[in-house]
Amino acid sequence: MTEAQNTKRPGALIAMSGGVDSSVAAWLMQQAGYDCTGITMRLTRNETLGQSGFHTCCSEKDIEDAAEVAFAMDIPYEVLDFTADFREKIIEKFIRVYEMGGTPNPCIDCNRYMKFDHLLRWAESHGMEYVVTGHYARVEQDEATGRWLLKKGLDEGKDQSYVLYNLTQEQLAHVRLPLGGLHKTEVREIAEKQHFINARKHDSQDICFVPDGDYARFMEDFTGRHYPAGDFLDENGKKVGTHNGAVRYTIGQRKGLGLAMGAPVYVCAKDMQANTVTVGPEENLFDRIVYADEVNWIAIPELTAPLRVTARTRYHQTEQAATVYPAGEGQFRLEFDQPQRAPTPGQAVVLYQGDVVLGGGTIVAVE
Repeated sequence: MTEAQNTKRPGALIAMSGGVDSSVAAWLMQQAGYDCTGITMRLTRNETLGQSGFHTCCSEKDIEDAAEVAFAMDIPYEVLDFTADFREKIIEKFIRVYEMGGTPNPCIDCNRYMKFDHLLRWAESHGMEYVVTGHYARVEQDEATGRWLLKKGLDEGKDQSYVLYNLTQEQLAHVRLPLGGLHKTEVREIAEKQHFINARKHDSQDICFVPDGDYARFMEDFTGRHYPAGDFLDENGKKVGTHNGAVRYTIGQRKGLGLAMGAPVYVCAKDMQANTVTVGPEENLFDRIVYADEVNWIAIPELTAPLRVTARTRYHQTEQAATVYPAGEGQFRLEFDQPQRAPTPGQAVVLYQGDVVLGGGTIVAVE
């Protein structure tokens, strides 16, 4: 037997969502010589998902599409049932954050707890070195420091580095993101050439367990609780109307308030204990300082002194110039050069230097 024949191909677990991106990621890894196994995570038991035109992930139709691509590629394929963990770690936290007055980001939590925790452990236990996803971001090792870096995807319109800021050094060492250097149009072209069933499939956009977007109704169905009506207040604390339950409103919201106040008003604050929603003019939404906890640093081991950065407080926001300051273990304080519109507790704030993700955390307070 020659040395080449004796060399075992590295194993790669491909997280296959049923979409075009993860399918092409699988194909690229196979072409690069990896021994690939396709895995789809079953996260919900809602049989209505994927029907009625909702663009979600994780539906029965997605599982069928992923299985068909795996069959076409002649790679092993399994569906892993993580519904119980998903319920506990993602759905229950989603509800808890809304009930506390924040705005959760379940897709970031899903990446953190499901994709890059469960799947990495499953891969390791089955002798595979890598977990591969279809995210548009890049993983590289800094030759000078040895640290693993997370960088933006080259397709600026599709860059998903924001939702991956929680990846640890240990995880990054075993994660491969083959689409990071490609544009979406190139990915679809590859899928077309391979005759993949999902080459023209829509991207998933909605929260997978709330496909119709009515998260308050979902929460009521899930918990059995009813979120009662309460008072809309103006900035002076005067009642100006009745709302349908404080959880139904998000900071910065203008539409659907049903208030006629002579000028546009926006949701500026919520008091969940008193069940009140305060509305006011748009200028009341702007803040310069953001406090974050549950911080994960990627490009640096820790923050020991102020640093100039750019930052996003929402997924598709244009990065804004700021200075980040240490603020205790697992926390930081971020001061923007210019006031920002509606940075919201519960959402992620992610810090960049150029195309490198410095780190990020969860917004806990603003001022």
